[in-house]
This record gives sequence, structure tokens and C-alpha cells, in this order.
Amino acid sequence: MGSEPFKVLFETVAGPVARPHTPGAFWRGLRTVAVDGTSLHLPDSEQIATLHTKRKRKGEDLEFGYPLLRLLVLIECGTRAILSAAFGPETTGETGYAQRLVDQLTRGMLVLLDTGFDGYPLLCRLRSTGAEFLCRSGARRIPLIIRRLPDGSYLSTFGMGKLPVRIIEAWITVTYSDGTVRREQWRLATSLTDHTRYPARELVDLYHERWQIETAFFSIKATMLDGRVLRSHRPEDIDQEVYALLTVYQALVRISDDATTGHPHPDPDRISFTVALDTARDQVTTANGVLTTGAAVLTGAIGRAVLDNLLPARRRQRIKARTRKNPTSKYSKNSLQHPTTVQHYTLNAEVMVMEQGLTTRPKR
Repeated sequence: MGSEPFKVLFETVAGPVARPHTPGAFWRGLRTVAVDGTSLHLPDSEQIATLHTKRKRKGEDLEFGYPLLRLLVLIECGTRAILSAAFGPETTGETGYAQRLVDQLTRGMLVLLDTGFDGYPLLCRLRSTGAEFLCRSGARRIPLIIRRLPDGSYLSTFGMGKLPVRIIEAWITVTYSDGTVRREQWRLATSLTDHTRYPARELVDLYHERWQIETAFFSIKATMLDGRVLRSHRPEDIDQEVYALLTVYQALVRISDDATTGHPHPDPDRISFTVALDTARDQVTTANGVLTTGAAVLTGAIGRAVLDNLLPARRRQRIKARTRKNPTSKYSKNSLQHPTTVQHYTLNAEVMVMEQGLTTRPKR
């Protein structure tokens, strides 16, 4: 059959699902979205190895672990719905795949980006769509201060003066529930240059929403795949499997959103993806409740299960544990610098201009 029918199916269900009143989906009239990437493990077969490579330790030629596929997605932060996806060999960098997602951006969107996406070519193309951006800026970049603003931010430019930006520098203090305190410097760059309409402190708080994309990756890699390697042993079948995986994820997001239609201001954070997935699996396994005998309704078996098992209404900020889980973990070098268990935390931000630039390299 090939991957094309699955690609068309995914593109049919992909897209934003939030309504204007959906909590967490909009900030000051802008739909918040995020772009980031992750890796999926592939079978260690000769056919896969012709296209997908394994990782190597720095300075060594010896490969280790599984062949890897790089997956980049554009999500809607409020609902974690996938708007678009691009994937392929890890030999193509994240910014290369990100260029394929830009066409799905529109005016009225605010894109949250990690440090590696702060290059001028990508940001310039992003702005050509009418969308705005808020991204981390690396320590090696030292922006020129053109004009200081009352909220502690300042105006600058990227790309030799071609792209106007506003820089927000801040000390971030994170206090974990066990009493541990971590303090680091952030530098954010944004196309939102109006400091009155878009306050710096609010933008620092908003940037935390970028981690919604990590929750989406967790749903796909841990909840759906349960940490398993993809099954297909041929590159063309891998494409088919990834599109099928993304389609099921997006379909469950849409079904869960449909179920909350008519409920007063339902918060998408209260929807349990695990409940939706388990209910869908039960329907497939037992072939029970797949077809309705009466009039069609939006809230089917999956929707009813979601509504019956809503998560608590008030959810505190949590930080994900970062520990070395396998030989290809990118957290191997800093595994002792983060909590080993999931913890709640509080965050405090002090916005100020750092005259000498960042004293430490910004962390992801």
C-alpha cells in the first residue's frame, strides 16, 4: 500500500482544535503553538541501516544503540493537537525539518521555540507567514542594545539588522517541592516588540508552555509505544508506521475535544490521554460499541470515558525527571543536575538587562 494513503489520512485529521474560549490555547489574542523534535528507535536491520544511522560517541567511530528517526512536530500548546509533522534520518538537522513545518503557520499564531531554532533564516521565513515567535537565544549570541524599554527588555536585531526583535533577559529561580533551589539565566527573543501590549514578565511565564510539546512526545513514545522500538524493518514501511502512529494520536485528541463540546470552558489539561487510548484499544479488541444503533453523537465510548475520568481541575507546575535511561539518552552528561523524580515547583523571574551578556550557557 505504501505510506501515501497514511500520509493523506494524517493530513486530513491534523490541525488545531482549540476554540476561542479554550483555556490555555490563546495568549492576548494569539494562538500559542510550539515546534520541537525527538527521536524514535528503529529496528537494527540491514535495510534500515541504509538510510537511518546510529549514534556515535564524540571522537569515536564506533556506533551504538538503535538506528534513529528524527521526528519534528508543530503542536497547539493548549490542546497538544498536531498541526503538522516532518520526519526522516537524523543526518538532517532539526532546523531542516522545521523548515517543512513553516507553511502551516498563519497570522495570529505565536510560535514557542527552543534554543536551536533561533537562527535568522528560519525566523525570517517564519515571520513571512505573519506568525510571531518567542524563542530561547544561545549564550554565544550577544545582541546589540538599540533601545531599552521600561519593562526591562530592549530592542535589537538579528541577521545583520534585517530582523527586528525584542530581547528579554531574566534570572529564573526554580524551587522544587523537596526544597531544592535552582537558579539560571534565560535570554528570550521575540518578534513582539510592543512592550505595553506584550509585557516581558508575562512572556517569561508563557514560555513555560513550550513544554506542552514534551507532553505530546511522552504520549506518543511512552503511552502509545510504551518505549518499544518501531516494528517495520524497511524504510518505506517505517514512514507508513509513523504516519499511522501520528494519525491515531491526533484522532484521540480530536475525539477528546469533541467530547468536551457543550461543557462550560473545559480545560484540555484535565483530559487523560491514557484513558482515551485504553478505551480505544478496548473497542478494537472487543469490537464492542464501534457502531451506533441510534442517532450519531459526538460523545461516543471514548468521549464518555474521558468525561468520567477528568483529571483534577487545579494542576500545579511539574518538572520532568531527567535521568539516563538508555545509551542514546541526550541527558547522560547532566543526569545528576536535575530531579530523579517528577516534582512540583514554583518559578520566579527577575527581568533585567545583562550588560556583559549571559555568564552561563542557557540550558534547554
